[in-house]
Amino acid sequence: MKKRPFAVTVLGCVFILAGLVGLAYHLSDKPVDHWIVLISAVRIIAVVGGIFLLLGHGWARWLLLAWLALHVVVSAFHSVSETLAHVVLLMVVSYFLLESGASKYFKSTPSE
Repeated sequence: MKKRPFAVTVLGCVFILAGLVGLAYHLSDKPVDHWIVLISAVRIIAVVGGIFLLLGHGWARWLLLAWLALHVVVSAFHSVSETLAHVVLLMVVSYFLLESGASKYFKSTPSE
C-alpha cells in the first residue's frame, strides 16, 4: 500500500474534528433545535467520511465533497460572505482530494 498523502491525512482529521465538534455543539443546544436529527446526521457523515478517507476509500472523498457542496447551498441562505467562504473551502478541498497524488493513493488502496 502506498503512503497516504499528507493533505489527505490533514483533511481526514479536519473532517473528523469538524464533525465531532459540530455534533457536540448542536447536541448541547438548549432548547434542542427541531432540526437536531438532520443536523446530527450531517455531522456524523463528516466523521464517517473523514475516517474512511484516512482508510483510503475513494468513495469517502466524494462523500466529503458532496458534504461541502451541501454547505455551499445551505450557506447561500445565510450571507454572501459565508457562501463565498464555503465555495473557496470547497475548491481548496477539491484540489487536494482530486489532485494526482491523492488519486493515485485512492486507486492503489482497495475500496472494499
